[in-house]
Amino acid sequence: MADETYDPARVEQLRAMLRALAQRIIVLDAEGRLLDEPGTLLKTLGDLRAELFRYEVRITYDSPEVAEHRRIVGEAQAPWTPDDHGTDEEE
Repeated sequence: MADETYDPARVEQLRAMLRALAQRIIVLDAEGRLLDEPGTLLKTLGDLRAELFRYEVRITYDSPEVAEHRRIVGEAQAPWTPDDHGTDEEE
């Protein structure tokens, strides 16, 4: 996996981590122990937060080639007026 991308397997792993945390919170709450393990929950939340940040950064990454394509398309979609590039009279 390239450092700039977030592959599908890693996406599924992140989803599983989020679901596991949600399930852990549900179980602790049902047992009346929701606040009995604050250190463990904070560590898990920190790990998930870091992974979510990696996901956010990587999922929005544009390679230089993609960024150039976006630039070209953006320029092509911009409104054009004759004054933008001079007139035939100037030639």
